[in-house]
Amino acid sequence: MRLHPPSTRFPSTWPAFALAVLLAGCAGTHIDANVAEVQRLGRQQLGAEPRWLTSEEARDQAQAEVDTLLARPLAADGAVRIALAYSPQLQSALSQAAASSASATRSVRLPNPVFSFEHLARGGGDARELEISRMLSVPLLDLLLLPARMRQADYRQQQVRLQLAGEVVQAATDARAAWVRAVAAQEALGYVERVMSAAQAAAELARRMEAAGNFSRLQAARQQAFHAEAVAQLARTRHAALSTREALVRALGLNDAQAAALKLPPRLPDLPALPRDEQAQGQATLDERLDVALARADLAHAAREQGLTRVTSLVDGLHLGVQRNSETGLPRQKGWELELPLPIFDAGDAARAQSQAAYMAVLDRTAAVGRQAASQLRESWDAYRTAYEVARHYRDEVVPLRKTISKENLLRYNGMLIGVFDLLADTREQVASVMQALDAQRDFWLADAALQAAAIGRPTTLPSLEARASVAADAGGH
Repeated sequence: MRLHPPSTRFPSTWPAFALAVLLAGCAGTHIDANVAEVQRLGRQQLGAEPRWLTSEEARDQAQAEVDTLLARPLAADGAVRIALAYSPQLQSALSQAAASSASATRSVRLPNPVFSFEHLARGGGDARELEISRMLSVPLLDLLLLPARMRQADYRQQQVRLQLAGEVVQAATDARAAWVRAVAAQEALGYVERVMSAAQAAAELARRMEAAGNFSRLQAARQQAFHAEAVAQLARTRHAALSTREALVRALGLNDAQAAALKLPPRLPDLPALPRDEQAQGQATLDERLDVALARADLAHAAREQGLTRVTSLVDGLHLGVQRNSETGLPRQKGWELELPLPIFDAGDAARAQSQAAYMAVLDRTAAVGRQAASQLRESWDAYRTAYEVARHYRDEVVPLRKTISKENLLRYNGMLIGVFDLLADTREQVASVMQALDAQRDFWLADAALQAAAIGRPTTLPSLEARASVAADAGGH
């Protein structure tokens, strides 16, 4: 029995296989590059950069930094810093982006070569003959399409970066808006408590004057009704203060101990001296929006995918193999094998039609995104300007006029020209105007946050600019 020893020489086609493996291996995971790009966006556009906490040490350090920020009243920028560096929701988004990035890298890797070994025996004893066949095959079509698939992977990485950037902008916007609502609700609670004190004093005085016969039942009932309404208003405002505070806790991802330590400033920041300049940011803002860039990346990806489909719809598999056979008493055999599916039952027309329709859908969606982006920016700018003008009007006109009226009524009361109930009613009206000014100031800062998000490309809900019902009631009169 003779068996030719296998040769140790590599076939001449192996350098091509080695080159393919090298090209596939050069497509790194891009995870770190994607995170670094999003961190750059955070520094430039949001004033804080997101951090991906991948170890217990990093998480402990982040928690210590959060505790330091919570040791003093939390500002809006501090809330954004916490949300981007600590929030579990954003950490989940970062990890999901890393998984998507790895998936994009994996999609460009070539399938592993297939090695097949065949061992056949004939006869027995000294007459036994062996036939050994060895073959190594690789998917040749995947190798030929590798450059195109690498470009596809680059587009997918771009999509991952843009989607992650959108998540970061959303987290920052949610944190800033939640902070504005929480501070405004806390400040409003103080004014409602003042209304409650005035209503309680008026109701008690009316009860005593009615008992002494100096007040009619109708006049006393008016004061008591306003006191009852003030009780309900105080309960609603207290709940709103708690609700908005808890919404801020959720947006920041604080634990129970951190939530208990959270302290807010007593009031919202003052209005800026001048509003933002729309002309300086108009078209540049539209071109730089994340949703517009993502739509363009989707369109480029769909175009590349359509080009690949034109090829793969006809030839969806092409395998090349090198083979070496050894048989007892015969010379070694060397050769190659090509495997090619024949497009007989499926000529690929359905796949091409599907690809064309998908491309047209993405093309139309890209056009829609561009038009919606322009419309959203116009609406956001108008909401911002309107909120600024309304808040400034309350600050410069309404509140000063109410203060002047209160001063004049106090002088009239000291001159015994009006009674105590008129003075209490005026106090309620002044507090109501201050609360409306506070609402206008809150709406401005919400509109400012919404405008920043819309400019970056992550539109959010605009604040309602509807008129607020006055908490003051016509409860005056003797």
